[in-house]
Amino acid sequence: MDKISVLGLLVGLLAIVGGQLLEGGHVGSLAQPTALLIVGGGTLGAVMLQSPFATFKRGMSMLKWVWFPPVVNHQQLINQVGSWSQVSRREGLLALENMINPIKDDFARKGLQLLVDGAEPERLREVLEVQINTYESELRQSAKIWEAAGGYAPTIGIIGAVMGLIHVMENLSDPSKLGAGIAVAFVATIYGVGLANLVFLPVAGKLKTHIGRLVVQREMIVDGLVGIANGENPRIIESRLRGYSL
Repeated sequence: MDKISVLGLLVGLLAIVGGQLLEGGHVGSLAQPTALLIVGGGTLGAVMLQSPFATFKRGMSMLKWVWFPPVVNHQQLINQVGSWSQVSRREGLLALENMINPIKDDFARKGLQLLVDGAEPERLREVLEVQINTYESELRQSAKIWEAAGGYAPTIGIIGAVMGLIHVMENLSDPSKLGAGIAVAFVATIYGVGLANLVFLPVAGKLKTHIGRLVVQREMIVDGLVGIANGENPRIIESRLRGYSL
């Protein structure tokens, strides 16, 4: 689990609640189901409207990366590429064919298959980089739904505030109903700005960080395979790949 993500969310929430208490307010006054429905539902609808279904679904499933990031083990990858290089140097490229099936990563398996099939180094790099670009583009588009939510939420919060004020204006003759309308108006704004800056935008930023790590991992695979195709010394290949981990 990514402990700093949990800690960051708790610190942000405690700061807001603590500030409310220090000002003499009540925590219960921040709990407004109507305001939450307006901001949460409105933001969700806007994001769904702008996103293709596949992109939206992928973006929602990526939320777990904030607390449980994808595993990226550079040293393990370096050791794996190093073993491929040594086998290739001793026995030739065709000897790598027996090492393809055990590989779980589809990208690495395809790259190794192209290498075994005798693809030229530049052609190998070209094919795999196209896949990397497509992979990165899809993930970044999916992560942008959280960035979009961070843009819509404050505006939806303002809509909630206006709706609350309309309710107030409709009940000026009944002072007992004014408090609820004013509460919804101000709390909706808090929800909109708070969710955008404490949840949606930070989530988008964290996802982009993990996407970058995944892309670097694939670039390491490409670099290693091209080095093997060029017949480079295994130690040189491993040394170059370690540069990605600095």
